Amino acid sequence: MIRADLRQGVRSGLVLGVVVVSLLFLGATTTLSTLIGEGLGVSPPAGLVILLLLLTLWIGAQSARGAHHAELPILQAAIRGAVAGLSAGLIIGLTTYVLIAIHDTGADLRTYLFQVSPAALDLWSMERTPVTAALFHLGISTAGCLLGVAVYRLFRAARARWTLTGRLASARASLAQRTGGFKRNQWTNFALYVLVAAILFITPQRLNNYQNFTLGTVGIYVLMGLGLNIVVGLAGLLDLGYVVFFAVGAYTAALLTAPTPHNLMWNFWLVAPIGIILAAVIGVLLGIPVLRLRGDYLAIVTLGFGEIIRVLLKAESLAGFSNGPRGIPSIGQPSVFGQPFNSDRDFLYMIIVGVVIVIFLTFRLQESRVGRAWIAIREDETVARAMGINTLSAKLLAFGVGAAFAGLGGVLYASRSQFVGPDDFVLMVSINVLAVVIVGGMASVPGVIAGAFVLKGLPEILRELEAYRILAFGALLVVMMILRPEGIIPSRRRRLEMHETEASEEPSLAAAPAAEAGGAP
Repeated sequence: MIRADLRQGVRSGLVLGVVVVSLLFLGATTTLSTLIGEGLGVSPPAGLVILLLLLTLWIGAQSARGAHHAELPILQAAIRGAVAGLSAGLIIGLTTYVLIAIHDTGADLRTYLFQVSPAALDLWSMERTPVTAALFHLGISTAGCLLGVAVYRLFRAARARWTLTGRLASARASLAQRTGGFKRNQWTNFALYVLVAAILFITPQRLNNYQNFTLGTVGIYVLMGLGLNIVVGLAGLLDLGYVVFFAVGAYTAALLTAPTPHNLMWNFWLVAPIGIILAAVIGVLLGIPVLRLRGDYLAIVTLGFGEIIRVLLKAESLAGFSNGPRGIPSIGQPSVFGQPFNSDRDFLYMIIVGVVIVIFLTFRLQESRVGRAWIAIREDETVARAMGINTLSAKLLAFGVGAAFAGLGGVLYASRSQFVGPDDFVLMVSINVLAVVIVGGMASVPGVIAGAFVLKGLPEILRELEAYRILAFGALLVVMMILRPEGIIPSRRRRLEMHETEASEEPSLAAAPAAEAGGAP
């Protein structure tokens, strides 16, 4: 048992040490310490200490938990926390000693580690000697992990004493019972819809241009996320070339409303349906040859198709049609009764209307016979075909509907930006939308909205962390897959599936030691 605790503590400490050292090498610790210091009104060194304590507290709390969130004995948890803190402290302290010792010799570490500047080292070492700085990080890692164990134990004890979970469950059941009665009242539903509409109408009036622009960007990703949610979340088709349909909608609006390169200058309200329909047609045409593939093969083919479209848009040989790598400026904007939409607030209203329409269509499709066919294909395509579902036509319909939603997002994006270029439609856009669906919760409309706010709204607010967006994406996906694989706000079916899996695994894990004990002579 002691050996297993030591092994688990060393493993947790190695993870913590590697994460902290990686943040140091990437320069993220300096940025995060400054942000924490500004937010709490303390100095950057104090912000660094708070950052390290938060990381070590989390690792300590993880060390105090057993399998399936079981509570470990206090001595066993303390051993795990202490070993984790010492392991992480040795890695961080040794790295600190080596870096500061090299820096004290006059060498410029930025030649090899660009982000490790003298200012970052001064902050990291607290202006101490190499030995003192290394011992400081060893002590704070060990103390933080032990404190995390203590905090977790106190939280569990208080939770058991106050029976907060039971009270919340009873309150939630009572509220659900009352809400169920309210839902049967059509006037209550009508009042709720009016309240939501009033909030959506008033909110843009209270925000500045930058906030309206940020919410508009979130809304566009909600549109694309809802479309990809149909393809991936409902039909189970992994599409990594989803940016193609976004580009089709945007370039349709650009080519038909801009003065260059064709000088057509069509009306926006005529062009918008064309862009949506054309994106849906492209989705169906793409699906005809590739939807007989499954899984990774489908993902690779759609990824290749997305890259082909981007290369064609940048090609000089097609510059006469798409204006090549120079992009298309001066894209036309909509107007209503002669009043042009030329501000971020006006476009936010348009995007809200588009999101509401798409949400309505998504709910109707999800609860229809077509939606149930998509779910059946996602669960098991062979069984769905045996039950009489035309899987090819259902897949084509999913691709077409998802592409149409992306086309609507592309039309709104192009008209709001008044410029589109090939660099706006790279592979990272498809990955962003896929991350929105996965992090938010597959097959869940509220989950897609939450994922768009987390992955697109927060980076716009925290512009100082722009350089670490990819790092944050990777870390967030890893954390979500480990701690909450069903997403932030999963659908009811997805939540039940995940809990059924956990429930089926627990008896088998519990039965294994019993079987071994029973088989022992």
